[in-house]
Order: sequence, then C-alpha cells, then structure tokens
Amino acid sequence: MTKIVIVGGGAGGMEIVTKLGRKLGRKGKAEITLIDRCDHHIWKPLLHELATGSLDEGLNALDYRMHASQNGYRFEQGMLAGLNQVDRQVVLAPMLDEFGAEILPERKIGYDYLVIGVGAVTNDFGIPGVQEHCDFLDLTEQAMALRKKIRHRFLRYAKEHNVEQEHFEISIVGAGATGVEMAAEMHHAADTLRGYGYDIREDLLQVNLIEATDRVLPRIDKPRICNAVAKELAKLGVRVKTDTRISEVTPMGMHTADGQFIPSDMVLWSAGVKGHPFLATLGLEVNQADQIMVHPSCQSLSNDRIFAFGDCAACPQEDGSWVPPRGQTARQMALLVGDNIEKLMADPQATLDGYVYKDLGSFVNMSKFHTVGNLMSFVGGGMTVEGKMARLVYTSLYRRHLIALHGVSKGLLLMLLNGLQRIMRPELKLH
Repeated sequence: MTKIVIVGGGAGGMEIVTKLGRKLGRKGKAEITLIDRCDHHIWKPLLHELATGSLDEGLNALDYRMHASQNGYRFEQGMLAGLNQVDRQVVLAPMLDEFGAEILPERKIGYDYLVIGVGAVTNDFGIPGVQEHCDFLDLTEQAMALRKKIRHRFLRYAKEHNVEQEHFEISIVGAGATGVEMAAEMHHAADTLRGYGYDIREDLLQVNLIEATDRVLPRIDKPRICNAVAKELAKLGVRVKTDTRISEVTPMGMHTADGQFIPSDMVLWSAGVKGHPFLATLGLEVNQADQIMVHPSCQSLSNDRIFAFGDCAACPQEDGSWVPPRGQTARQMALLVGDNIEKLMADPQATLDGYVYKDLGSFVNMSKFHTVGNLMSFVGGGMTVEGKMARLVYTSLYRRHLIALHGVSKGLLLMLLNGLQRIMRPELKLH
C-alpha cells in the first residue's frame, strides 16, 4: 500500500491530510500519516487573538488524534529530526517531557511520498538580542505564554499597585498584518481588562509599531487598505515608526540603525519569515532563507518523491518571481500537492500540474475597531471593502477552514457554538 507522510499540521497540512484521508485512507488505497510537534491544531491567523485571550483555545483547538480517527489517517506526535532518502524514512526526535524524561524514543516512519509543510519561523536577521529579549508568535505555545505574560504585565502596571513606571511600553517590530493586528488586539485587551476591574489608566498602554520600510503593510500593494489601516492605528494612539531599522535589542529596549533608543517593557518580533533552520540539514536543496527549492509542481528539486508547500517552500513562477509567503498560497499549494500525488499513484509518469499564484485578496482585522481588505485582487485589482462587510468576509475564511476539516454539518455546528460562546463567556479569557 502506498505510504504518504505529511509533516506539519498547519492550515495547509490539515486540508491536504483531510482530503487524502477521506479519498484514499478510508478506502484502503493509501496509508496516510500526519506528523506534528503539537497534539492539536489552531488556525495560525488567529494566534494573535489567542495571545491576548480573545480566542478560547478550548473550543477552537482541533485534536489531531480525534480528527485522524474520523478521517482515515493516523497521527504521530514529534519533531522531524532527519531524513533517509535512500530508505525513504523520516526520523522523529525523541519526545521529552518538561523535566527532560523520555516519553517516546526516536522513531522512523517509512514513506513513498513525503510532503513537508512546516510553515516558517520569524526572521531575526541576525540582529543581536532578538532571540534573547523578544517574544514571537509562530507557535501555539508561544501565544499561550505571551497571554500569561501580557496579563501579568497589565496587573503589574495597574496604578493601584503604585508601580514607578508611568507606562506599559510594548514595541512590535514589523508592520505587516501580524504586527498591525497585534497592535490593535493589545488596545482591545487594555479596554476589556479595564472593564474587568483592572485599574488601567487610559494612557497606560503605549504601543510602538516599528517598520523598516516606508509604510505599514509593505506586502500589500493596495494604497487604500494601507491608508485605512494607518488612519485606524493613529486613532488608537499607536506610534508608527517607519523607515526604522533595529540594530540591537536589549532588556530595556531597542537601538536603531540611526542612533535612536526605543525604550520597551516588552518586544514582539514579527519582521518577516524564513524557513526552519533544520530544513537545511535534510539533504534537500534550500535557498538562503532555508526554504526548500521546488518545481512548480511543488516537488523538491532534489527528490521528486518529496513535496513542499507554503512558507517552507521556494516555488518559482513563470514571470521569474517567487510565490509569496501567505496563508492562501499554503492552502492552494497543499491542495495541488494532493492532486499531484493522486496522479502519480495512478500513473508514475503522469504530467503534474504546476502551481500558479492567484491573489484572492488581503484582509486585516484590527480586533473590534476596524476590518479592511480587498477581494479577488487578480481581477482588475479587485474590490476594497471595509467595516462590517470586510469583517464578514474575514470571518468566512475561518468558517471555510472549519467546513473543510469537519464537513458541512459539523462545521456549521462549530460556528454556532462559537457564536454562543462569544455571547456567554467573558470577552477575554483570563486563565
């Protein structure tokens, strides 16, 4: 039986494993295995809401083992540590508990086709102090740790405790969608906690949004969206510093390339992405950003039985450009990989489809304050929407993801439960 191994249970990985599990695994046509370091899946675009407590992980987390049992595949928890291309095996590192005791030993899992979709990590650009003094938002565990840290900081700086510092200064480096949305979520958290009895002055929270380029949202080529976001940030009181490059991060703040010092009690780093460094150790060709080099079919240049998609893959386009690191591309590429593997199973000499990037639009959700975006950008530049309509479209993206993973009936039920939960539970989860 054909063995298909998928490494990475992000949005794209979950959609491909669900698709192949239902079409092939349930019917005994293939043995499909999903590997991920965590035991549950949360949609990555929602991590900033998880970090502030706006999102309840109890309802929105999907257990891999439960989902695997219902959709025709099996799940192995662990981290990819090596790759034996000769024997077609992936090697998983031993799994340890918080005290260093071994839970599971090193494991080897055979494959006929391997799919790597491990996403990316935030790029620190080799800047001194970033790894030591900054928080990141790449993983669910990081979002949960950040939630606790933010809550404790607000409690510490509440004026009833007579803390000497006048302000809680948080700096967010990188004014892309993650940075912008996190800046808005911080203000939402402050407003909500004030209503929960935290003695938080209106001017306690000061957010600095640092961007090396000349504008917010540098990857979005829609001036109307960028301008609307910049205007909303100004209304919130976020201090946006463009054309500002960080040269060093210290426990007290950040030094800039032009000699400024930006004092900060907390620094969240969201300035660009790169591939996981371990990808360069697998014996596959990678670029300078540690992304796996692939053909348009998403097959590795080094091995046509190995596929990669999403932020961990460098996929060329006909015009000489590279597929941009966006959530929608990961999903589109993952589904293409699934189709191409099915073709190879039917005919090893089959001609495979190539991925062509199609920009379906961009949305920025600034918590309760504003949502703005562009629909169908590939058609004459698309259509810009704001406010309630934009919020509806934005939330529909997550709803589509729920339906893809759970099916229509269960997906709709989860949407209903989410809606009821928002009415019944506190606006922020505080534990």
